[in-house]
Amino acid sequence: MTAEGFLEGRRLQMARGVLLQCIMGGYPPARFYGCDDGDLALVAEPSMIHPLPWSDEPRALAICDADELSGESSNLSTRGQLKKVIARYAARGLAPVVATELEFFVFAPNTDPTQPFRPPVGLDGRREDGQSAFSVSSNNGLRPFFSEVYKCMAALGLPRDTFMHEMGVSQFEINLLHGDPLLLADQTFLFKHLLKEVALKHGLSVVCMAKPLAHTPGSSMHIHQSLVEIATGKNVFSDESGQPTAMFRHFIGGQQAGMADFTALFAPNVNSYQRLCHPFASPNNACWSHDNRAAGLRIPASSPVARRVENRLPGADANPYLAIAASLAAGLHGIEHELEPTEAIQGEFEVPDNLSLPCTLHAALERLKRSQLARELFGQEFIEGYIASKTMELTSFFDEITPWERRVLAAQA
Repeated sequence: MTAEGFLEGRRLQMARGVLLQCIMGGYPPARFYGCDDGDLALVAEPSMIHPLPWSDEPRALAICDADELSGESSNLSTRGQLKKVIARYAARGLAPVVATELEFFVFAPNTDPTQPFRPPVGLDGRREDGQSAFSVSSNNGLRPFFSEVYKCMAALGLPRDTFMHEMGVSQFEINLLHGDPLLLADQTFLFKHLLKEVALKHGLSVVCMAKPLAHTPGSSMHIHQSLVEIATGKNVFSDESGQPTAMFRHFIGGQQAGMADFTALFAPNVNSYQRLCHPFASPNNACWSHDNRAAGLRIPASSPVARRVENRLPGADANPYLAIAASLAAGLHGIEHELEPTEAIQGEFEVPDNLSLPCTLHAALERLKRSQLARELFGQEFIEGYIASKTMELTSFFDEITPWERRVLAAQA
């Protein structure tokens, strides 16, 4: 849209069905978004209009809400779904506080998708070989790229907590500062967009797949969650003596009750389950624990004022609005129904059947189809539309034969 048109307040409209467009570009049947496929209004969030610092010509990006022409938020909007969850907390005098940890890979350009990704050639003329995890000098070979990333983050008002090299080859992680869930979802979206755009300028490719490399840890988007009283700002997960509260237990109980039903929202792609089924600290379970990274729900070591629940299931490929909405909605469900969690696990453990999660996209979508809880919390229109779009993607995947099948199965009798 031209700057003049935007500043004049010209309304930008978009077909409703675009919110269910699948990742290959197609659409499910029109019955999932309205047979007329009428328009939605894109309404810019005033605090989320940003000039793009990496652009050679003046350009700006505006994060928008997708609203029906009658004015209410579209049921198909993931940003709208998150706003509804936050409003339900506010009605109880509570405000969620979240932080996201996003992992990603920096690769050389991959012009042939049949070939594996490769790390880029650094300033030293060499490709990383995977021995730089948590090293203070591990990103020196990519210093020009990261220098521009930092500058662009500052220009967009994206405060960063820590930045580090992760366990994978040319894999990195950023921790965004905790705050309002909608703000953090916007910031996570902006950061992923920034990464890809700046990478292109430097002849690189940033990949936020959950599992882009075999035999290598995948990329997560862990979500840290706490609740504060709106009136006082007090963390309601800790009492006056610093001990965990009943609300803390109920929040965990709700998370456990929703994780299997919501797995397809946290792990939205076929590749998501490559990360979960070969877990390098990527637990596919609804167990909870004090500071045990093998649990899907981890309580990090902290002071009582910072007591929080870390949901370790979402991957870097998850929609930040939807993943945060689903996690917080599950916790609120637990509070509303005073659900009690299981006993915390510690050390090595086997996952009980009732705390195991779907391990394929097909199984996750089947679980979501049967979930009355998902329909209660997100509405039937959203859940059925989401399933329809993701089913198209799964069908497209099964339309292809993989190199593994040709290599291993062709010789079988």
